[in-house]
Amino acid sequence: MSQSANPPRHPRPRALGRLVPTLLVPTLLLAACTASPAAPRTDATPTTTAPQVTGPLCAALPTGTDPGNPAFLASQPVDQALRWIPTLTTFEAALRTSGVLTDLPAGTGVTVLAPSDDAFAATFSEDNWDDLMTHHTDQLRTLLKAHLISGTHPIAELTTAGTATTLDGSTVTVTRTEPTARLGDRADTICADYQATNARIHIINAVLGPLPVTADGTGHRAH
Repeated sequence: MSQSANPPRHPRPRALGRLVPTLLVPTLLLAACTASPAAPRTDATPTTTAPQVTGPLCAALPTGTDPGNPAFLASQPVDQALRWIPTLTTFEAALRTSGVLTDLPAGTGVTVLAPSDDAFAATFSEDNWDDLMTHHTDQLRTLLKAHLISGTHPIAELTTAGTATTLDGSTVTVTRTEPTARLGDRADTICADYQATNARIHIINAVLGPLPVTADGTGHRAH
């Protein structure tokens, strides 16, 4: 058989045995001097939790992993977050049509007191609301600004302060009425403390501010 067919030659075990003690001791000493201590285990390590929303309507809104759940909305800009909340279709459309949110300086936090669809249905007829949206933009913008507060304020912070000034210049009283909060003499929170990027959203059950003359309270708005 030719020489190329021979198996490769390996070092003899006894030669390796002589090298190991010589190399191993300095290596272990070096590792002992340079190794960083292990980070201690602690139960105080921060964890990411979903925002806690409160109020009687919350159970009927998306939760857990449902589309539009509070944890998902916390990563969305406020205009997109509002579109994911099923009961705010009227308010969201009005904000989008009026452009009020785009008037806010970039990076400005905002607290949104968002009337539910039922709140608008109890205040405007369908024809009157459509007329306000189409022909009375200035009145619409003033109405919407009565539902916006500069800065991001949890509902507990607003109740502690006792009052808040909305972007239309009005002052609204805020009082705790467990498990909700009362805004002025007209509205209650029904699902408070949604978070969005640089925003807080509190869903309320009535329309705030000085109502336009088109508000007739007939309650005939279509959903």
